[in-house]
Amino acid sequence: MKALITGGAGFIGSHLCERLLDSGYRVTIIDDLSTGRMENIQHLVGNEKFSFAIENILNETVMDRLVYECDIIFHLAAAVGVELIVSRPVEVIQTNILGSEMVLKIANRYQKKVLITSTSEIYGKSEKVPFAEEDDSLMGSTTKNRWSYACSKAVDEFLALAYHHEKRLPVVIARLFNTVGPRQTGRYGMVIPRFVAHALKNEPIPVYGDGSQSRCFTYVSDTVEYLTHLAVDQRANGRIFNIGSQEEITILELAAKVKEITGSSSRVEIIPYDQAYETGFEDMHRRVPDISRVVELTGYRPQYDLATILRHVVEYVGKVGPDSLLRTKRKGDTGNG
Repeated sequence: MKALITGGAGFIGSHLCERLLDSGYRVTIIDDLSTGRMENIQHLVGNEKFSFAIENILNETVMDRLVYECDIIFHLAAAVGVELIVSRPVEVIQTNILGSEMVLKIANRYQKKVLITSTSEIYGKSEKVPFAEEDDSLMGSTTKNRWSYACSKAVDEFLALAYHHEKRLPVVIARLFNTVGPRQTGRYGMVIPRFVAHALKNEPIPVYGDGSQSRCFTYVSDTVEYLTHLAVDQRANGRIFNIGSQEEITILELAAKVKEITGSSSRVEIIPYDQAYETGFEDMHRRVPDISRVVELTGYRPQYDLATILRHVVEYVGKVGPDSLLRTKRKGDTGNG
């Protein structure tokens, strides 16, 4: 099998590369390194079954060749992270919608299966917890940049399902819930690497909002395991699957747990949303997935609890240095890594 991974130099993409190579796949990635990093895949360079293209997925000539040569496409390329969503909404909307349109158009040209990674943000402000795949979405106003990412990914899902129903293109949609682990940075608001980096430096740990909002964190190995299962199971075609953990924790509790594991003297600093992001910023209060559908199909359950996840992240941040996870990109960087 030959796999193409868009956004393959990113956090999840690089772990997926490793998993597929270990399973005997030939793997090609395309990434423009806007949010992906060459460091994530450097150890794979030289592997005869691995190749990469540093290019934007909107380059149709390059994408046509890569899609023609592969058997399956894992479409991970997207503009993600709350800080990026708020500060650069044009990039988020264009990258996510136009990028997915390009992938699906060319995949349909050669009838190649596509696994599209979507997001728990799809559920918006819904309070019907846990979220099931057929539940309604409740988006905020279009005047709030916060919801541009969720809306762009909803369009991706509509488009993917339209290609499946109208063109019979084999498509699977995976809605990811807060995937974390080594190689994830805190540059665009990802909470666990940001908390760990500040804790290891004994700096204040910034908690946005009042900290009562809750999340469920999934280790990247579990996410990748689900993606590889869904990619080869024909029963998954034309369906949507939540991928996540059901171990719920508030952000204040998370900060306390990070302090405990790191032995940090950091204090927790509460920062109102208006100061952290923008005036009138809105958030999802609880984000808990119903994962019964994906468990029933794959027979797999998440293997890593939150304490284990945090220990792995602390170990990784200790190796690479906390400053490397907090360093921001240059202004003007764009793309879809």
